[in-house]
Amino acid sequence: MNNLPPLEDLHLFCTVARNRSFIVTAKELGVSPAYVSKRIALLEGALQVRLLHRTTRHVGLNEEGETVLRWAQRILEDAEQMTEAISTTKMTPRGLLRISTSEGFGRKCIGPALSRLALSHPSLHIQLELFTRPVDLIAEGFDLDLTVGGEPQPNLIVKRIKGNARVLCAAPAYVAKRGMPAGIDDLEKHDCIVVRERDQSFGIWKLGGPGDVETVRVSGPLSCSNGEIATQWALDGHGIILRSTWDVGEKLSEGSLVRVLPEYQQDAPISAVYPIRLTESAKVRVCVEFLQHWFGTVP
Repeated sequence: MNNLPPLEDLHLFCTVARNRSFIVTAKELGVSPAYVSKRIALLEGALQVRLLHRTTRHVGLNEEGETVLRWAQRILEDAEQMTEAISTTKMTPRGLLRISTSEGFGRKCIGPALSRLALSHPSLHIQLELFTRPVDLIAEGFDLDLTVGGEPQPNLIVKRIKGNARVLCAAPAYVAKRGMPAGIDDLEKHDCIVVRERDQSFGIWKLGGPGDVETVRVSGPLSCSNGEIATQWALDGHGIILRSTWDVGEKLSEGSLVRVLPEYQQDAPISAVYPIRLTESAKVRVCVEFLQHWFGTVP
């Protein structure tokens, strides 16, 4: 059947069946009796069957009308429950929440945060997946992608969670052996540990400094697709790395790594990326708000 009846006509039909009168139904709904009669006629036309016995005083259901009434009541009840379920989804954080992020950031920062979130919201079922590649949020069915820098896909919403920068650093042993670069162009002469991780262009570092953003092509004997391995190689004295402050901040503080060209850095804010507005999904909204608070309180 191609001509499905509107829900409002099914609701009006149920009201007529309850009142057994067009006039009483019209008064209850605040419409004219002619309007009630017209909508019932359209419903009968859509279903291609007569539903009512009409007299000058009363309206009664025929056999087909009794059948339609039972189905209409069921359909309207299901529609009401659907509306309530959608409303609950918007208001109450519950159900499966699929989150994607990069490997090192996920293990070091997002995993502990989501552990605390799960304790606060036991109705959430959190699924965290870690990648070294960009994620197609919609095609792969994720609710939320947590990024460090990078350009989001079109038609997605980006909310900044916390500022972050990637900085140049190396082990003191490497600097003692090879010297400290005097300028950004000197990086081309040094061993640089290159990471192909999500948004990062392989072997090309774009750095903001005293002037405009500058681009330098770097290389070295070691490269990989895992930031944690690259950081360990730098600690072992193999070369210069470009890593986020969330990753190397403690190592810089303790002196196992030192800043190289400290006037240069790469802006790489931590962001939440999602396909729908936060008002449409309580589980995504609660997660984003929690992460904003979490990253606002941790170093």
